[in-house]
Parts: sequence; structure tokens; C-alpha cells
Amino acid sequence: MTTPFPYESGAARGPVPPPGCPAHGLGTGPGGVRRFYGPEAERDPNGLYDKLRAEHGTVAPVLLHGDVPAWLVLGHSENLHMTRTPSQFSRDSRRWRALQDGTVAPDHPLAPIFTWQPICVFADGATHERQRGAVTDSMGRIDTRGVRRHVNRYSNRLVNDFCQEGRVDLVSQFAERLPMMVMCAILGMPEEYNDRMVQAARDMTRGTATAVASNAYVLEALTRLVRRRRREPADDFATWLVEHPAALNDQEVSEHLRLLLIAAYESTANLIANVLRMVLTDPRFRARLSGGHMTVPEAVEQTLWDEPPFTAVFGRWAVGDTELGGKRIRAGDALIVGIAPANSDPVVRPDLGADMAGNRAHLAFSGGPHECPGQDIGRAIADVGVDALLMRLPDLELAVDESELSWIGNIMSRHLVELPADFAARLPQDDKEPPSMGRPNPQRRDREVQPTVRHTAPTPGRPPGPAPVPTGAMSTATATDESGGTSAEPSAVGRIPQQRGRTAPARLWRAVSRWWNGD
Repeated sequence: MTTPFPYESGAARGPVPPPGCPAHGLGTGPGGVRRFYGPEAERDPNGLYDKLRAEHGTVAPVLLHGDVPAWLVLGHSENLHMTRTPSQFSRDSRRWRALQDGTVAPDHPLAPIFTWQPICVFADGATHERQRGAVTDSMGRIDTRGVRRHVNRYSNRLVNDFCQEGRVDLVSQFAERLPMMVMCAILGMPEEYNDRMVQAARDMTRGTATAVASNAYVLEALTRLVRRRRREPADDFATWLVEHPAALNDQEVSEHLRLLLIAAYESTANLIANVLRMVLTDPRFRARLSGGHMTVPEAVEQTLWDEPPFTAVFGRWAVGDTELGGKRIRAGDALIVGIAPANSDPVVRPDLGADMAGNRAHLAFSGGPHECPGQDIGRAIADVGVDALLMRLPDLELAVDESELSWIGNIMSRHLVELPADFAARLPQDDKEPPSMGRPNPQRRDREVQPTVRHTAPTPGRPPGPAPVPTGAMSTATATDESGGTSAEPSAVGRIPQQRGRTAPARLWRAVSRWWNGD
């Protein structure tokens, strides 16, 4: 079996388009290998998957930016095998032969994605377990009920910004903003939320000429946050990573914060946009949703099958010579996890129009030991955000013909450019400031003399919220995961001991009051 890449030693050579040929810069490169970037890949990725599947089967040779060779894994079972077998397919990008021989330069457009960093994404074995454990433990401290309240409040705040206009671009004014507002608050850097952060987060994964600069901007903000949290601990994700027993150094903490911020932001922004597009363009989808035959979480799950927020993940690197999908993979070869093509693999999904309710076998969040640890946060932001938007604006209608919608693509995702919608203008609703993102840490509370520094939610263009509340005092609940609404109720820490001493009617009245206030 020969390698399909013409410029590798011993490669089989095929026809090369002559200079000036339309094939240059379009669908094919040297040796007739299809490019996984450029106009064709961006315009019709599903068509490209079909061509590659017909030509090569479940594993296909492709070219990355600069015509760098890689393998795109198309089959569902082949992707599962690759992601679940780190002994054969490592996440350590330093194994990439193209890096070792200088084929890929440090300023390559995809450098922010593949450049090795001391984080769990690029680690295997014990190192991966130590770093990943710090991330998952810290994520376990996020108050999921509070998260959902936070998402609801932010969603309503965003709707307030445009509800009197009668028209909105649901991508730039909602889907792109909500996840960044939430993630900045979770991490403990609400003051960093701005348009520049939103645009940098989107740009750094697209393989553009400015991707490296955008990556530097995001990392600089996170580095400042880590240094601040070493000095001033707070009730946020950055502090939990800093204080974790895994003893991550400042660079490890900064890089893991970047990983969480970008992965959660990009995937959730795309997911929200994709769900809303389905609602506005598919009458059956909308009818099932509005008629109660489908819940918003079920709609999100169906979208994860049909339009996964990440279409592919780069990459894996072969530890040694092996075989996958009938193709000979050489040591140091780069492989791409094909999420979107795996979700449409005819072996597991012969009818693409079938209802996938209750089926979570999709690869929207990858698989194996590197499966996305923040997928539940992404689902929560999408669930609550979409639900809050449709509750406020149930009359949303697509403002342009569906054929006018366009996408920007890259090897990792397919991003809807705009989603213009019309609705009947209405007045804004009141909203209040939420206090904190995390569950209290009894151990730290017991040993601290000074009150815990708590971050406040980002409120662009609004006066600052109330002063921080000491850890031991009663504080209002918040975060980013599901219900939302406004409340001045005490947090669970201050409330549970007192509830035990109250009468049943008093507890009932408090429950009714919380329900009436939208808690």
C-alpha cells in the first residue's frame, strides 16, 4: 500500500494541475489529493465528505493549509477506535513528522490549534490524568443550578438590547455574545468581556492571518487573571485550578483556562446559532418544539447530530506504523477526528432524516479519554439561552430567504455568518445582578480570615452591581446552567440550616414566592 501524498518519500505521484489552472487554490492539490481548506471545503463540506468517502472509504488523505498532508477519519467506528486508543494515536503534537522536518512553520495559520502546550489536550497517560483531573474536579464545583440562572439572566439582558428594534441578527447579537459573557463570568474575568474578546475567540481557530495575534490577546488576558488569583483567591474556576492539589503552575493554569474558554465558547456559539436556524427554517422542527412534542434540550441534541458545533478536531498523531480503515498510517502522520462525517456515516445512520431523540451516540464532543469535559456546560448554555430567547420572542421569523444564509468554514467548524430575524417590538424586562458561579468551598471558608473576593457579572454599559458578599454571609444564587430569573433569596449555604427550623407553611410560602419571582 502506497502513501497518497506526492511529496513524501516513496509516494505515489498523480497528475498535478498546471499553473493557472482553476484547480489551484480550489478543491485539489498535488497528486490530486483534496484540500481540506479553501472555497470548496467551506462552501459544501458535506459534499466534500461524500466525495472523500466515495473515493477512499472511511479514512481519506487530505491537505491542510499550505498543502500539508493529513488523514481525515470519516467512519463512525474508525473515529471511536482512534479516540479510544491513545497508545496508537497520541494527542502529543510533537510527534508530527511535518513539524520535525520543518514542513510546518511556527507561524502556520493552524499553529494556535496544534502547537504543543502543557495541557491535558496534548498529553497522554499519567500527565493527562493529573491535568484532566484538575479540570474535571474544578468543573464539578460549578453550581449547575446557578449556572442556568445566570444564563437566563444574561439571555434576557441581551434580548433587552434589541427587543425594541423589531429585528435582530441572532448570530452577532445573541449566539456569539451569550457564551462569552457566561464563560468570562465562570472563569472569573467578567471585566474582560468585550467585542475584542468575542472576535479574538472566533478568529484564533479559523486559520486566518491574524489567528496567532488573536491567540496572544486571549492568552495575555488569562495570564493576568491567573496572577491575580494567586494573590486574591475568589469563588471562580481560575481560583479552583490555581488551588487544586494537582499543583498546576501558572502556565498550565493559563493554558487550561484558554482551552476551556475557547472550546466552550466556539462550540456553544455555533450550537446556539444552529439550533435557532433549525427553528426558523424547518417548520416541522419548530412545530414539534412549540407543540410540546420536543423539548429544547431534545432540539439541542438533534442539532448535535445534524449540525455539530465542531465539524472536526485536529488532531491525533500516529505513535507507530499502523492501519486504520484499510489505510496504512505511518508513524508521525497527522489524523483529524471527523465529527460531522462520523455523525452522517451511513453505517450508523442510513436515514439522515430520522429522529435521533434519546440517542447520544453522536461524536459532537469527540470521544475517549479526551472527550470534551465541558459538554454539559455547553448544553446548559444552549438549552437555557434558546429557551429564554423563544420565551421572550416567540414570534421570531427569518427575515431573509433561507437561500441567502451563508457560512464561514474551517477545518474545525462551520460558522453561520448571519441569522436575521423579525419580530414584534416590545419593551425591555428588568434584570438583576447575580453574585457567584460556584458552590462554596467549606475548607477555604474555614481557614480564611478575610472575606472571599467574589466576581460580579459583566454588565456592558450598565452601572456596577452590588458590593461583594463575604463567604459566610447569605448571598444570592447564580451561575450558568439552566433556569435563570431574578431572585434575592439566600444561597443554599445560608438557607439549609434555617429551613430545618421553619414550619411547613413557611417553607411552602417561600417556595411559592421563589416560583412567582421566576426562580
